[in-house]
Amino acid sequence: MAPLQNVYYERKAATAKQCYVCRTPTTTVLSTVNTVSWIYVCPKHLDDAATLIPQPKTPAGPSKEDIAKVIEEHRQREARRTEDLKGKTDEAEKDDDAKAKEKGIPSDKPKSSSGGPPPIGIPDSSSSGPVAVKHRQFALHRGIFSMLEREAKAREQGAKAKEVGKGLPHVPRTQF
Repeated sequence: MAPLQNVYYERKAATAKQCYVCRTPTTTVLSTVNTVSWIYVCPKHLDDAATLIPQPKTPAGPSKEDIAKVIEEHRQREARRTEDLKGKTDEAEKDDDAKAKEKGIPSDKPKSSSGGPPPIGIPDSSSSGPVAVKHRQFALHRGIFSMLEREAKAREQGAKAKEVGKGLPHVPRTQF
């Protein structure tokens, strides 16, 4: 068995079982990601610093302001790039037209108004799909976590002992 990680997520269970700390019925469960280890805890113990330590919140990603700022900078760069390309193509077309006029050939090239790709729109957060449920993350107190580790190790050793014991012969039984 891989060593347990001291990262537990708050979830709700369908049936109430007794709290690991105070033995009152609760449906709040703290479990690891792969549910190898779990512990029933009262909601009042979730805020108790002696029992649990909430994990620091890390930013999920860039804010909407940062995204809007980057998109605006991108639009400005694209506008400058299209203006530069448009200026270069206009000069080239003027040179071609001048050469064609010298030879007496009229220019039939249509001038295109779109110089580049369409602008990028800001994604609308209200039209996004279903929002994923965020579970609160906790780290157990080191004493409680070490007890859970010992219990998991004892369960694993018991399972191994049963497996090994299957191959051993039974103790002879006689009647007195």
